[in-house]
Amino acid sequence: MGILAVFLVAGVLCGASVWFGATVGLMTLIAGYGDRVDLPVRLRLILQLVLIAALVLGTVQSSASSYLSLPLVLFWIVFIAGTANFYNFMDGIDGIAGITGVVGFSFLSFYINRWEMQSGLGVLSLCMAFSCLGFLPFNMPKARVFMGDIGSILLGATFASLVFLTSHTLLDFLCMASFLFPFYADELSTMALRIKDGEKLTNAHRRHLYQLLANEWVIPHWRISAAYGILQALVGLSVLKARSYGVASVSAVLVCWSGLFMAGEHYVRIRLEREERRINASPP
Repeated sequence: MGILAVFLVAGVLCGASVWFGATVGLMTLIAGYGDRVDLPVRLRLILQLVLIAALVLGTVQSSASSYLSLPLVLFWIVFIAGTANFYNFMDGIDGIAGITGVVGFSFLSFYINRWEMQSGLGVLSLCMAFSCLGFLPFNMPKARVFMGDIGSILLGATFASLVFLTSHTLLDFLCMASFLFPFYADELSTMALRIKDGEKLTNAHRRHLYQLLANEWVIPHWRISAAYGILQALVGLSVLKARSYGVASVSAVLVCWSGLFMAGEHYVRIRLEREERRINASPP
């Protein structure tokens, strides 16, 4: 609730559009209601998509003569909904959502102020980073307060919405989206693995890389969360360095980081499979 309060108050003071605040705020309240009542997954997703579509359609000045407008609108709806839920799925250990918020929104604020010249939204992004920083002492190294859907859905939706509102080129989008790289990489690779194994994506699971490190390898939560934050910062810095060379350079950097992430993830999963086979093969 504290993070939501920061979003609403800072949004007003920074001059963010009422439409932006209303749609994201209402989606957050629905997520908070879902924290208390077991809403069906399909209903929650439908409500999210309706509100995100309202945000996108109410912001984009669509042209009836442009046949590209509909695919672009659909892309932004999927991107914002996906990011909101990815952030929620990744909020599974102490500190990971808070550290990611501090790093991601800080980079986003810098980029918006440096290249997009939208100081109001840049300040709002910085306020979201500070709200995550204020939350961290309550959530790590040992959690006394959990973020819940109301916090994680809000942070993911706000991050993606700020990218949507401030991106003017493909280069802008790639750079700003990369500031949440570890969450995208972990979630997308896990989704691909679960689809390959024929699992239903709406079912609960513990197959994320961070979950394997915390549950199977019993690494302290704060160390995993800090490692994700460091990776996030390294990706952000390398992307900012590559920005001056254009889309191809930024894309190459992200491909390299993705390859490194998948290699590390593959190593962890193979090690765990070998350990499981060894345990199962050992005599009782």
